[in-house]
Amino acid sequence: MPRNATQPAVRRSYQFALFLAGVLWIIAAYAASSRSAQGIVTRLNLPAFDELLEQAFFLFLLVCGFATLRWIATRTYSDIRVINALPSRATTGQEWQRGVALGWGILLVALIPMMLSGTLHPNFSLAPRNWALALLSIATIALATLALEVAFRGFVFARLIDAIGPTAATIVLSILYAYISASRPNATGLSIVITFLLAILFSQAYLRTHALWLGWGMHFAWNAAMAVLFGLPLAGYATYNNLVYTSVTGPDWLTGGPYGPEGALFTFAVLIVAIFVLHRITRTYAWDYTHPPIISAGYPMDIAPPAAHTAMEATAAPVALVQILSTTPTTSSTMPVIDEHLRRDDDPTD
Repeated sequence: MPRNATQPAVRRSYQFALFLAGVLWIIAAYAASSRSAQGIVTRLNLPAFDELLEQAFFLFLLVCGFATLRWIATRTYSDIRVINALPSRATTGQEWQRGVALGWGILLVALIPMMLSGTLHPNFSLAPRNWALALLSIATIALATLALEVAFRGFVFARLIDAIGPTAATIVLSILYAYISASRPNATGLSIVITFLLAILFSQAYLRTHALWLGWGMHFAWNAAMAVLFGLPLAGYATYNNLVYTSVTGPDWLTGGPYGPEGALFTFAVLIVAIFVLHRITRTYAWDYTHPPIISAGYPMDIAPPAAHTAMEATAAPVALVQILSTTPTTSSTMPVIDEHLRRDDDPTD
């Protein structure tokens, strides 16, 4: 059947409507999770758990809300993890670990100029309480980075891809991600550009794997190592520097200033290289998870015989079987030499 010329436009507009609904749900979920966490923390007098609860509620509302939108759109049930780009598959752990290694490596390379120039001055506070707070910070960062990946590279990203294509969708959501970062403390024009590149990198991780495991691993390692391990500001915030607090000296273009390494010029160059590195190390995942499977096809070779031939075989009389007997002669040979040879073979005493 020929496709109606208006069908693609209708489908694209419908996907775009789902994208807008998802964005509105992200805003509502964030507001609800923030109020819920504050209410529980105030009642139980647990201020240290405020952000952890907020991120946990935010992630829960995102996952359930996107699954509900998917059901409203299709009236079919599907795996909630698949809907949110968190499928369970054989390489799940490997993808996350590879993302952690890549995020850790990118940060180390980005900090090399600061280390060599001596602009980093760490101060350690290893009290038992600070170790507990550091573990709490790591858990909070893990939930926060996963929630951000689900929000920006999960359901809404897939809907926008269906509406305007992967390249345009990546640019639009990366611009939105960078625009939000402009409201963070001590943000600069360079930090906004670097945040845009980070969003491109995380989006590429999804496009190459059709899952969030790799991007989540990178995002988590980048944030956790920067804030908890090195004690540097994380996007303008220094709330996770429990064990290590690192003061920096030197120009802001080198260190990022109070915003942190995400505002340093060398980080921009490192992220450009990281985009190509990510593309190379995900070749296997891209082949396994983003390309349609190859299905063998061809022409049938079992051709039926002509009808006249089939009718002739059905009406033909069966052929009598012929038994082939032994050709060994039963009478004496006319040649004496042969007779003598045969008698010698039959004699058992010979």
